[in-house]
Amino acid sequence: MTTRTSRRSGGRQARQALRAAPLAKESRPVRAGLEGGTYKPLTQAGMERIHQAALDALEQIGLADAPASGIDIMTRAGAILGDDGRLRFPRALVEDMLAKAAKGITLCARDPQHDLNLSGNRVHYGTAGAAVHMVEPDGKDYRDSTVQDLHDAARIVDQLDNIHFLQRPMVCRDILDNREMDLNSIYACVTGTKKHIGVSFTEPDFVDDGIELLHMMAGGEDAWRARPFVSNTNCFVVPPMKFATESCEVMEKVIAAGMPVLLLSAGMATATAPPTLAGAIVQAVAECLAGVVYVNAISPGHPAIFGTWPFVVDLRSGAMSGGSGEQALLAAGCSQMHQFYGLPGGAASGFSDSKLPDMQAGWEQMCSNVMAGLSGLNMVYEAAGMHASLLGFCHESLILGDDIVGQALRCVRGIEVTEDAVDLDLMKSVCLDGPGHYLGADQTLSLMQTEYVYPSLGDRCSPKEWAEVGKPDLVSAATARKESILAERSQALLDPGVDAAIRERFNIHLPK
Repeated sequence: MTTRTSRRSGGRQARQALRAAPLAKESRPVRAGLEGGTYKPLTQAGMERIHQAALDALEQIGLADAPASGIDIMTRAGAILGDDGRLRFPRALVEDMLAKAAKGITLCARDPQHDLNLSGNRVHYGTAGAAVHMVEPDGKDYRDSTVQDLHDAARIVDQLDNIHFLQRPMVCRDILDNREMDLNSIYACVTGTKKHIGVSFTEPDFVDDGIELLHMMAGGEDAWRARPFVSNTNCFVVPPMKFATESCEVMEKVIAAGMPVLLLSAGMATATAPPTLAGAIVQAVAECLAGVVYVNAISPGHPAIFGTWPFVVDLRSGAMSGGSGEQALLAAGCSQMHQFYGLPGGAASGFSDSKLPDMQAGWEQMCSNVMAGLSGLNMVYEAAGMHASLLGFCHESLILGDDIVGQALRCVRGIEVTEDAVDLDLMKSVCLDGPGHYLGADQTLSLMQTEYVYPSLGDRCSPKEWAEVGKPDLVSAATARKESILAERSQALLDPGVDAAIRERFNIHLPK
């Protein structure tokens, strides 16, 4: 009896060691860019109706508040400026610009192995947002977010297999000067991860300094233009149906600098967007189509992401309900519209209304992340770490989110039905001639890691084993992993000479 127990234990330990060993990227059961698109909440007729309604809105309502430069750019392309100051967009103009728009783009990373191919139904998960608080789960406290928190988030993302990009998830509230905040946000992200990064600029006047900083980091303007590893998250509209004047001026400058753009429309259904889910998608699509005209009138084929981000309001209280099933449906429906146009697209999904990394956060994050992935959403923003309806960010939740996204990606990958997968000879050998189980079969062992996803922190042991190791909980395990990651030196630090030059030129708030 003792010997048999030892054999089982040894086998289990060997299997655990095998699972812990790093797999080659191409052998992993899940990875960036898996093809989704199997979930379709909108019918073909529904997509056609949304498209026609969006074109009607652009032709009949148009958008207000474009900057003078934008009015000049878009009217020269064929938009019509009305006596009411609104720009209206004829159908032929929209269709012409859609034909010129980039249909597939690559978002570069500092390390090319993390480049993101945004084409078809390829799915990528990452962070995003502008949280103003950090969630401290140990004491259930919220505090102001800092530049160090942002840098630490970037360092954590760099070590998570299933978080494929970093869009700045929080605001550096310890830096009061907005110019310095923008520049330090870039620095904190770039020196924390070699994955693709998304950042914003508060004012047009800050863009030139930001581009200069990126040129220094890249090794010159030519190197930057060849591989722009930072994109601009641009809220170019203020729903409903108005341009955000300063953001548009930012967009014009970053396009000239060769920076990819996320065209972000973030209306709130029932507040700044129509109350029906279909109506909210119509408005978001119309606003982003105006962005497509704007971008391609400046630079045909410039890399731009169709960023329909409609949100949902809980009508009982007026609070955001980002963890709702309706929010998940919106992300999936928007994904279908991106595919309808053949444009790379992104939407918000995976964030929670819960204040802490608890059961509510788990069900909300998993529901919307799975639906977004199955719909084939190219860029799933805010997929991990975000709480309190975008007000709070949590490092522990970011780490736990890596497990959630891993399981979501396995759903996206689906079930491959191949000749080997339905091997009747294996069933015969086990059932007729063999031991009556598949545990020792060659196929079982060979597929152990390539067919199945094993959570990094999720616990699957028996209650007895769990008690024997001190009854650990997920949050404490995530805290331990966070501390382990942050105890190591960042793998994305710049060359010391480049870093010294940057610190001489700009007021960098992070310590050396």
